[in-house]
Amino acid sequence: MTIDLASYFKRIGYSGNVTAHLDTLEALHLRHAESIPFENLNPLLGWPVPLDVDSLQEKLIHSRRGGYCYEQNLLLKTVLEAVGFKVVGLAARVSWNTSPGVILPRTHMLIRVDLDGHAYIADVGFGGLTLTAPLRLEANAEQSTPHGQFRLKAQGDEFVLQAKLAGEWKSLYSFTLQEQLLPDYEMANWYVSCHPQSRFVTRLIAARPSGDRRYALLNNEFAVHFLDGRTERRLLTNVSELREVLEGPLKVNLPAAPELDAMLHRMIL
Repeated sequence: MTIDLASYFKRIGYSGNVTAHLDTLEALHLRHAESIPFENLNPLLGWPVPLDVDSLQEKLIHSRRGGYCYEQNLLLKTVLEAVGFKVVGLAARVSWNTSPGVILPRTHMLIRVDLDGHAYIADVGFGGLTLTAPLRLEANAEQSTPHGQFRLKAQGDEFVLQAKLAGEWKSLYSFTLQEQLLPDYEMANWYVSCHPQSRFVTRLIAARPSGDRRYALLNNEFAVHFLDGRTERRLLTNVSELREVLEGPLKVNLPAAPELDAMLHRMIL
């Protein structure tokens, strides 16, 4: 189970250096986020979400599908390790878009990259607010990325990732530096892909950053968030419009499955 770097680089349109340098990490992070969409079609269709390297390559690279955090970040982690980076998997507790007082389990995956005596956080799998550049693991420093300003706030033994939205800092998730292994992710992955109340089982979620904007789809609500602060919203009213958005701006290569249209129809009811 080895990663096919040539196919991965072709998938994300990368032709730069293949060495463990910060420039390489930044370029791969951006190209991955812009090229491989966030999407949760498998859980919605009742299909499994395998996390082994061969399955990740087949789905995200060769079949040109997308995926959610475990798929996206495990693929990136495998690529970075093959290039020569030292990478550790981490887990986070999401606070974005949760009701006050609600505490969720640590079901989000991100990765830590150690390079030249510094530590960075990388995350290409957080939906509509996915990072498009690694962040230095440094508390309270405002950091610029191609798609917005972020910071890591120290909170006890945790870090809280925050994004600056409309001039205000909003918390996205909190995490510790405790290493997570594949069995940890497999257990959490089963929960979020199979539990009947999981957002990934009940909602259609897709997103992709691109150039001066971010595309985001929630069920049949499509939004384009521009970096200058403008947002354009559109309510999709039929399966054809959903397909057009998924295959167009979101760049999801939809699977040829008879149950797909029935699932998409449920999203507009």
